[in-house]
Amino acid sequence: MKKLVVLTGAGMSAESGIKTFRDADGLWEGHDVMEVATPEGFDRNPELVLEFYNQRRRQLKEVDPNQGHKNLTKLQEHFDVEIITQNVDDLHERAGSTKVLHLHGELRKVRSTINTSLIYEWEDDLVLGNTCEKGYQLRPHIVWFGEDVPMIERAAESVEKADILVIIGTSMQVYPAAGLINFCQPNTPIYFIDPRPNIEESYYRNLTVIEDTAVGGTEKLLMKLID
Repeated sequence: MKKLVVLTGAGMSAESGIKTFRDADGLWEGHDVMEVATPEGFDRNPELVLEFYNQRRRQLKEVDPNQGHKNLTKLQEHFDVEIITQNVDDLHERAGSTKVLHLHGELRKVRSTINTSLIYEWEDDLVLGNTCEKGYQLRPHIVWFGEDVPMIERAAESVEKADILVIIGTSMQVYPAAGLINFCQPNTPIYFIDPRPNIEESYYRNLTVIEDTAVGGTEKLLMKLID
């Protein structure tokens, strides 16, 4: 069975009602990302940061996977599918995808501020005073700006082994995730799905650009790959 690797970004979840991580003006849900998505922001105002992610976690409970997420699960019948996502939601898993690698962390998990290996499932609000088993404050299990991306090497290895690479709903502008495409083998077919693609088919060998949303684009992808 051929290995199909899918890289997904904010555009994958947009049609579920989840706003993109970072708008053009540098704001995320009305907040300066440097205040809510950096270690320094957390040090300055932990209450603000915790409440920001509490709101995101509450929102996540109110949305569902869209047809794009579901379309990717159909590919599992024909390929060994691995999804590498920059999104912190769990919509891929809820749609039925069985192999999902989260590059930037997960909203429904928290971790110790002293030991990054102490990670816990978390459904409700996280507040000051919630501690790990060592007695240290818990924080969102999110990779903030300026922090290492611990899963990037594993992701690169998966892309390197891919027989087919699909990129959905990401500008490919944020590193290190944007560099993953360069680990693709020279003759690997690449499909790029985005309503406003910033990449041309001449950029890479065997690149097919599908100018559409995640839902519409994955419908077209299914027709190309399994019909």
